[in-house]
Amino acid sequence: MKRVSSLILILLSALVVTTNSYAQEDNTVKQVVDNAALINQAAANSQLKINKIADQIDSKLQQFKALNKEIEGLNVYNAQLQKQINFQNQEMADLNAAIDEVSVIERQITPLMMNMIDGLAQFVTLDVPFLPEERNQRVTDLRAMMDRADVAPSEKFRRVMEAFQVEMDYGRTLEAYQGLHVIDGQERDVDFLRLGRTALIFQTRDAARQGVWNKQTRQWEELDSSYRPQVTKGLRMAKKQLAPDLLMLPVAITD
Repeated sequence: MKRVSSLILILLSALVVTTNSYAQEDNTVKQVVDNAALINQAAANSQLKINKIADQIDSKLQQFKALNKEIEGLNVYNAQLQKQINFQNQEMADLNAAIDEVSVIERQITPLMMNMIDGLAQFVTLDVPFLPEERNQRVTDLRAMMDRADVAPSEKFRRVMEAFQVEMDYGRTLEAYQGLHVIDGQERDVDFLRLGRTALIFQTRDAARQGVWNKQTRQWEELDSSYRPQVTKGLRMAKKQLAPDLLMLPVAITD
């Protein structure tokens, strides 16, 4: 009996130990599972953070690329602006240099214009005597203009050159105009016909008399009545009453 009791006691003890071992193992497994769950949750949270950071990095990278393109464009634009600025600076330098020379140029151009006006007056005097009042008045106006302080030198020079241009145009135009001419000691109304500077002819209103300016003798010479039709035709052509046509008129021969 004692042996049986001892055996039962041993078995009970072993059972208790085994039960305690199983209980301890269950607790350990539970802790491991709980810890694994915590680790998984932490890993998931970390992955979320990593994904968020990756998205932020990708967004920043796109912004960085866009900014680089913008910077490249701005560099090209700035380089072009710098070229324009350099060109404008050069223009300003040239303009300042020109302004510094204005006074010198003005002192030189004024005597030149006076000489040009004197030459123009002499030319009108020696030229074929057409439109004498108009041409002499133009010279008088130029001389008066040169004394005015309210007219800029550039405007004075422009008007002097304009007067020379008018005189040049006379040499290649056909013109008819009315005026007074002394015939047999009396002033009479006549029509003048000017063919450039080649010929200057007058004809009375009744077409009874006509004459031509002789460049060599610098005098008026009366024309034969045979020229009457041609002079009349020339006057009508100059007045745009006839189409341009061939004219048979006397022309002075110059050496």
